[in-house]
Amino acid sequence: MTTKYAHLKKALLLSLSCSLNIIASANSSVDSLDIKIGQMIMIGINERTQVADTDGLLTEIRNNKLGGIVLFEKNIAKTDSKNNLQTLIQTLKKSADIPLLITIDEEGGKVHRLKEKYGFIGMPSAAYLGALNNADSTLKYNRALAAELKELGINFNYAPTLDMALNPENTVIVKRERSFSAQPEIVTKHALLCIQAHHENDVKTILKHFPGHGSSTADSHLGIVDVSDTWDFEELFPYYNVLKSGNVDAIMTAHIINKKWDSSMLPATLSKKVVDGMLRGLLGYNGVVFSDDMQMHAISRNYGLDNAIELAINAGLDILMFANNVNSDEQPITASQIHAKIKQLVKTGKIPQTRINESYQRILKLKNGV
Repeated sequence: MTTKYAHLKKALLLSLSCSLNIIASANSSVDSLDIKIGQMIMIGINERTQVADTDGLLTEIRNNKLGGIVLFEKNIAKTDSKNNLQTLIQTLKKSADIPLLITIDEEGGKVHRLKEKYGFIGMPSAAYLGALNNADSTLKYNRALAAELKELGINFNYAPTLDMALNPENTVIVKRERSFSAQPEIVTKHALLCIQAHHENDVKTILKHFPGHGSSTADSHLGIVDVSDTWDFEELFPYYNVLKSGNVDAIMTAHIINKKWDSSMLPATLSKKVVDGMLRGLLGYNGVVFSDDMQMHAISRNYGLDNAIELAINAGLDILMFANNVNSDEQPITASQIHAKIKQLVKTGKIPQTRINESYQRILKLKNGV
């Protein structure tokens, strides 16, 4: 390991060997608890490619039951795709009192929702750009993508991926060509270029999947992923480097477990030791933290919905995503249902209201200028 990161490793080991003593400060606000909770909820909108004025989704937005939307390929109409998607997004935005986060997974390559067959631009994978390792190429492709996102009305992209390609057999990151490289410097270089291109087009980015999914041997979409024996400390280096640049808008957690981070074996998304200890404490990050999809099987089939929500918010997460990409034996969930569960957890004291206030202030700061 290079001496460049030696002090970071020493600090991590110290922080994991000591008990956490993090006290959330309350933020005074005249806004109601209902509004604050709503801002913490991000949902997928099922198969909708358009919405009527009477659609229950618009009612939920008007009633402050959610703060953001995540779009997928299924939300793109097969004909007149661009105009229909623009109309859908504008209709959603107009219904919100507080600016709505309109988000999408646009990494490129195999994670590419806005496909050419719908009339959108092509976008190569992170692996291709990392192997090419040409700054001009990475900027060129990401500028074109970000300009398209801006034109559509999408204001947040779940990219770049900071996972390192450490395990060649990794099916969820490496084999899908979602990582720029196995080298932290190359990952950092192209992540910063991606962020630059998005910021030039007024689109914000969400780094993922903290603390690193590139060494895993399983897919958290399908079940529990334990990286206790495979995760390497260097997987933090890209986060450390990008955070130093001051260009981080938000960070997404991974649903992976590691007994070295948290001896209780909670996934990073649900672990206070990971979110408040490693990310906020060790790395000094105080911005918005998103969950990965709370309906992925690593969470949904092992922790129960109410318990997972309680753990995630108390761990320090600010925005919980429910993508509604469920199997035939599972049911989609509405923003109102999630909102009611969080409110009940606050009312019964299982989630302190100070935690809600803290997240609300971070989210409002993130939404400034959206």
